[in-house]
Amino acid sequence: MVELSNKVVLVTGANSGIGFEASVKLARLGATLVMVGRNREKLDAAVAEVKQRAASENVTSRLCDFSAQSSIRALAEAFRKDHDRLDILVNNAGSVSDTRQVTVDGFEQTFAVNHLGYFLLTDLLLDLLKAAAPARIVNVASVGHRRGELDFDDLHMEKGYQIMRAYARSKLANVLFTRELAKRLEGAGVTVNSLHPGAVATRIWDHAPWYAKPALAVAKLFMITPEQGGDTIMYLATSPEVQGKTGGYYEKNRLVDPAEHAKDEVLARKLWNVSTSLCAGA
Repeated sequence: MVELSNKVVLVTGANSGIGFEASVKLARLGATLVMVGRNREKLDAAVAEVKQRAASENVTSRLCDFSAQSSIRALAEAFRKDHDRLDILVNNAGSVSDTRQVTVDGFEQTFAVNHLGYFLLTDLLLDLLKAAAPARIVNVASVGHRRGELDFDDLHMEKGYQIMRAYARSKLANVLFTRELAKRLEGAGVTVNSLHPGAVATRIWDHAPWYAKPALAVAKLFMITPEQGGDTIMYLATSPEVQGKTGGYYEKNRLVDPAEHAKDEVLARKLWNVSTSLCAGA
């Protein structure tokens, strides 16, 4: 792992799960850490615990509701007031819902939080990442992307919403976004990679439908811990082994091929253009 003294790191979805455990490890390496969450009480408790476990006082927090693009823009503006550079951006905030939910901006919630949240925040902070080059962007995706599909005629799932379809769609978008962004950042000194953190026993599936919860309870017995899941973020954020490498998808700290449709350059460009449009008016 690299030393992170004098490095500014922002982690979204940082108050619990793998985002929290990665925050502890990043703070231990000396990072100037900004933890992002949407609940003030939980976030304050998480910051206090990170400071205690990492023996670091260089930890601050920012609130953001990634289902509202106005909140994402406010986060970026507040961050820019305090920092003129960003060395590592970890896009980790995520959401799932057993029933179709629509955000204040009119978008299906899972897609809005899990993909458009990554897309918009990264765009708003991209100049600060370039200013800190060599810098890194880490996008937390999922092996679930392999089952994902993008239907641009029904991107927000007004027809036939299903929790796993929505989740897989958003995770496919993460991988496509990573690959397209890597191309657009060529020569800028900023790398971007995506990862599957493993099957992690976190609370993201608390909103699964009632009929799936018995199976999930059994599955959790075989899942890895959030701390182990946080290690996969740390690998892409800090390992010298991936210095300069970009556009990749990683499982168990190994570069692997994503699904074939996740390598579709035409699909990636179309998603980019659609995402730009969806983020422009909100």
